[in-house]
Amino acid sequence: MAERARKVRVDRGGFVAPDAMTMARSVVLNSSPRCPHCQLPPRWCICEGIYPVDCPVKVDVLMHHMEQWRPSSTGHLLKRVVPTADIHLYRRERGLERAAIVQPGKTLWVLHPLGEPLPANETPENLQVLLLDGTWRQAGDMMRAVEGWGRRVSLPMTGESRYWLRSQAGAGKFCTAEALIFLLAALGLEKAHADLRLQFELHVYAGLCSRGAKALAAEYLADSPVRAALPALLDNLARHRARDTDR
Repeated sequence: MAERARKVRVDRGGFVAPDAMTMARSVVLNSSPRCPHCQLPPRWCICEGIYPVDCPVKVDVLMHHMEQWRPSSTGHLLKRVVPTADIHLYRRERGLERAAIVQPGKTLWVLHPLGEPLPANETPENLQVLLLDGTWRQAGDMMRAVEGWGRRVSLPMTGESRYWLRSQAGAGKFCTAEALIFLLAALGLEKAHADLRLQFELHVYAGLCSRGAKALAAEYLADSPVRAALPALLDNLARHRARDTDR
């Protein structure tokens, strides 16, 4: 992975920059219309590959208000693919109401790297998980705002992040959707884990393509379940690219 890190250019916002000879990210965002559902430019729309993930865990995302406008947000991705997921916007000056988020009768876990080890023998249907969506500094602010609401839980997350749309803050750091992916695996929810991983990696791959990071997108796809699971969608995306190239 060290070789990949040398080839990737990252802008000041921590986002992967496009390959050489392609438009800068700011130009793409300011000039291109986007699909209202998947939030990608029409030529890279992946809605035909999006399907709901059956997740018995109640999922809530506490999203920093500065994250809500970012199409690459994996908090928005969870809202799109997990039917029972809800998003709650965080602004430090407005505060939060516990009763508006925490569901009675559920055991609340707030996922955070500095939490206690994953508790054993918890029934997924009885769980509510709160995911903090923002930069690492923003996540720290949000954690302080919800301290004491439930159990702060740390997941056994290993390996390297597959979230290639932004640079992560260091080794062992993962994005919001990856935290839920790890949780589903730890709870033994194999189908939900596989389905969410597929949706997440489709989101990342299409995001790389939309930024013109063609070589990086191809490298990402080589190790992704998207390649085998959604060949028709990938063919359609390739045809759209070919038509644009011919113009």
